[in-house]
Amino acid sequence: MDITTRALGDSGIEVSALGFGCWAIGGEWQDPAGQPLGWGPVDDEESVRAVRRALDLGVTFFDTADAYGTGHSERVLGRALGKRRDDVVIATKWGNVFDERTRTSTGSDDSPEHARRALTASLARLGTDRIDLYQLHISDADPERAARLRDTCEEFVREGLVRAYAWSTDDPERARVFAEGPHCAAVQHRCNVLQDAPDMLALCEELGLASINRSPLAMGLLGGGHGAGRRLSAGDIRSAPPAWLPGFGTGGGADPDWLARVDALRSVLTSGGRTPAQGALAWLWARSPHTVPIPGFRTVAQAEENAGALAHGPLAEAELAQVEHILRRAQDAG
Repeated sequence: MDITTRALGDSGIEVSALGFGCWAIGGEWQDPAGQPLGWGPVDDEESVRAVRRALDLGVTFFDTADAYGTGHSERVLGRALGKRRDDVVIATKWGNVFDERTRTSTGSDDSPEHARRALTASLARLGTDRIDLYQLHISDADPERAARLRDTCEEFVREGLVRAYAWSTDDPERARVFAEGPHCAAVQHRCNVLQDAPDMLALCEELGLASINRSPLAMGLLGGGHGAGRRLSAGDIRSAPPAWLPGFGTGGGADPDWLARVDALRSVLTSGGRTPAQGALAWLWARSPHTVPIPGFRTVAQAEENAGALAHGPLAEAELAQVEHILRRAQDAG
């Protein structure tokens, strides 16, 4: 079995088993109260180099959103891909509303009219004539209104503007609503070794959907770079985490209990010469044949490390069982 590629449902679209998430390369942005929504400052030239390096290393799937950096991530990705656009699969998202001038998120809009406006704007920023996977970015949208948006996505497919679509949500029942559409190919949801998603993975197995895994490194905790006492910059969302972002405290650092679990897993995740990040990605591939993790990146070095996971492949069954045992023991102790 080829573990270097995965199918996006039954869309006929094939992607590398590893995608790259483009949230971080959007740079700094904020909510109306001034709370950070990005990962801190970025060097756009380094971002471009990192995207191109990922391409050279076999990564063909890039996931962004119109809201990331209030449009900036899409612009950087489009510039980085340039003439190699046809070599990759681009996923982006819509549903959030923002002010590019002030780099501020201003709310959300679940109307079909906004979906069309957002799609037109994303196509322009990315410099392309179609989106390969278009994803609803309002995770808790009303299911009935979302069904209308699913039908709108079918219109986009008929017009040749979109090839397939998905919902970015952690709720399997909401994902099921979108999956009723003929061209729904995936669901994007949180999944990592510290935050498993068995119900969503079961849904993807049942319906033949790709499981696109956001936060595969638990917002960086599984990357091995967060030690006790490390503080994050003020422009980093993890320095003042919203309620939906566990694992980080209000003091700007990682939660000690989460770090303890990462330490307990280190030896099995680094088996076979893997780095901690590569081991965390390998766990996801072993967890289900439908998974496509999309770790974030800001530098060429991060791109090289993440792409290096492809050469190692998934964890062995015995290693997967060992992870489960370690986590169960930690849960019992807690």
